[in-house]
Amino acid sequence: MESAMAASPGGTLLRRWPVALGALVAVGTVLVLHHGGQAASVVAASGFVYLAAAATGRPGAAWAAFGVTFVLVGLGLAPTGFDPVPWICAAALGLAAVGVVRVGLRPAWSLPLQAAAMLVLGAAALLAVRADHVTGGIVVSVALFAHAAWDVWHHRTGRVVPRTLAEFCGVLDVLLGVGVLVVTLTM
Repeated sequence: MESAMAASPGGTLLRRWPVALGALVAVGTVLVLHHGGQAASVVAASGFVYLAAAATGRPGAAWAAFGVTFVLVGLGLAPTGFDPVPWICAAALGLAAVGVVRVGLRPAWSLPLQAAAMLVLGAAALLAVRADHVTGGIVVSVALFAHAAWDVWHHRTGRVVPRTLAEFCGVLDVLLGVGVLVVTLTM
């Protein structure tokens, strides 16, 4: 029964919901951008969701962290004047500290690697927010493409986050990276 559903077009579509969701979020984000640097919060959020899974030792925590960052990024994209990047970075520091206490360094590579990635992505996001629009947009786009490679590695290895999140995030990062470049170079 399950193989018949997987072979049907509807079954394939159901299995690919992360791709559809990633594309939807990317397109929705690009449509509200006035300049590429505005998507810097997505860069910080991309590191945060992986860090959440590593810090808790629970892959599914990445989806919960995505929900939190989705709200913060949305507030940042709305005309509120709210900048979610420093808040996401501060929350990441707290999360890393909790992770060291809660799960320690088991496995030894997980939390340190995700914390290092968050540090790089957070720094890129902070730089993009403070840079001029063109530089900020290019920094965001490069960071998103780099994170897409991170997503592919995690999807292939099945480590840290659920494969559905890595798949969703990879599609989001690539499409949003292209969209940010287009917005940056045409506005």
